[in-house]
Amino acid sequence: MNPGRSTGEIIRHYSEADESSRLRSGWFQLEEARTRELILRHLPPPPATVIDAGGGAGPYACWLASRGYQVHLIDPVPKHVEQAQAASARQPEHPLVSAKVGDARHLAHDPETAHAVLLLGPLYHLVEKEDRLACLRKAHRVLRPGGRVWGAGISRFASLLDSLSGGFFDDPEFAPILARDLDEGQHRNPTEKPIYFTDAFFHRPAELAQELLEAGFDRVEVVAIEGPGWLARDFDRLWRDPVQRERLLEAVRKVEREPSVLGASSHIMAIGRKP
Repeated sequence: MNPGRSTGEIIRHYSEADESSRLRSGWFQLEEARTRELILRHLPPPPATVIDAGGGAGPYACWLASRGYQVHLIDPVPKHVEQAQAASARQPEHPLVSAKVGDARHLAHDPETAHAVLLLGPLYHLVEKEDRLACLRKAHRVLRPGGRVWGAGISRFASLLDSLSGGFFDDPEFAPILARDLDEGQHRNPTEKPIYFTDAFFHRPAELAQELLEAGFDRVEVVAIEGPGWLARDFDRLWRDPVQRERLLEAVRKVEREPSVLGASSHIMAIGRKP
């Protein structure tokens, strides 16, 4: 395994992709709605301090800042930080406190100063467990007692379900990618097809929970973000209909903790508390 190689691949992927618009299309809208819902479920009222580590172009950081939170964003991709800074400038009454290039394994914030840490990308892009634990321990260090971490993971079975519903299961270039995903959880894309993503680690739900526990968090809960809702046929039509959208969200809420459904979600969320 070469973590340095993976970091370079990930930065290259996101430098070429348009991550800033992803959450506004297709089933990614469900991902955004549910992530917001899960964040607000445990977040103390503003003006609490939030660190969004690996915050991308700032969709969650800027949203929380608009609600009165004091938000610091870091991300390893310079393009993302520039986009986050631009998004912050578009809401001058509620800007980000800071947006800088940085690494979630090396948070520079003082100990016990944050009420919340968001890790909505690092735990699947850090392909080595030691790096994921280093990231979680840094989050633990900067959190106040009683503060929480939100760690997003990609399900071990996401590639299988995505390829079956998306029509590329039979692509011979994808077959070895899928086999390694299922066998090891280590996702690599040697092709030139960006649809097959970039270097990542795909968790089983119990693995994600265990990593938070090993880093010192307690009261760890693991929930499905999209549940099986991301597999909905004609998703856009359902999402545009307010009644069907709420039905879909309510169905996902009802099964979000069901063990037999967790692995069917594209993303899973582990939420832990610092004692």
